[in-house]
Order: sequence, then C-alpha cells, then structure tokens
Amino acid sequence: MLQTLKDLFDTFTASAQSPSQAEREHALQLATAVLLVEAMRADPAIDAAERNTVVAALRNKFALADDELARLVELAEQTAKSAYDYHRFTSSLNEHFTQAQKIQVIENMWQVAYADAHLDAHENHLISKIAGLLYVTHGEYIAAKMRAKEAAGQA
Repeated sequence: MLQTLKDLFDTFTASAQSPSQAEREHALQLATAVLLVEAMRADPAIDAAERNTVVAALRNKFALADDELARLVELAEQTAKSAYDYHRFTSSLNEHFTQAQKIQVIENMWQVAYADAHLDAHENHLISKIAGLLYVTHGEYIAAKMRAKEAAGQA
C-alpha cells in the first residue's frame, strides 16, 4: 500500500515534460483532495462527519473505488501536512478545470466546513483564500457557501 501511495505522490510531484492523461488525472485528484483535506484540517476539532464529507465529494467528482478513495485521502493528508503553500494545487486546477468545476471545489470545501455544524473562522479564511487563488468571483463564492449551508440544514 505504501508503494501505491508513493507512486501516486510521484505522479503528482514529477516534473515530466509531457505527463500522460492518467498522470494528469492523478495530479488533479490529489490537488482537489488536498484542498478538501485542508478545509477539514482548518478546524482544530476534526470529526468523522468532515472526513465522510471529503470522501463523498471525491467519490462524486472522480468516481473512484473505495480503496482508491482511501489511498487518495491518506496521501492528501500526508501531502497537506508538508505543503507550504496552495499554489501548486490551485495552479493545476486553474489549468485543467472549468470555472464550474472550480466553483464546485469551493462548494465542496464549504460542505466540509459545515459538516460538523460549526463554521470555524480558520475554515472561512482558508476557503476565501482558495477561492481567490482559483479565480472564483465573490458572487460565485457566496453562492457556493449558501448552497452548502442550505444542504447542511443550517439555513
């Protein structure tokens, strides 16, 4: 299992001239997963609801098998712990995701933040920062927040 995680990480960090379609897909999956994990980690009290929301968002976005999801989340957690900025994650999403897909990432981050029925100031700040890095407009950011809040039953 560790070799598989290392392989997935290597595809993300490799600076190959022309990565394959599979390598690009893995990099996008990891970048998305890291941002969702960061939303989970922004709240000092991580609970199962937040983790389940991360897994559900990744399942909906990438249609991965349960074992692949588990490996992706584990790798994202390891990567997030050593990340010093978000640019390497957001730049790949900016390059390959449509505006609607980037808005969906922001909405997924809000869903993670609202999963424990408590919005922490750090979560709010992080999501605002990521939205800016993804060039999500303030209106799109607020609309994503409201959809996530309503879905969480916190209207």
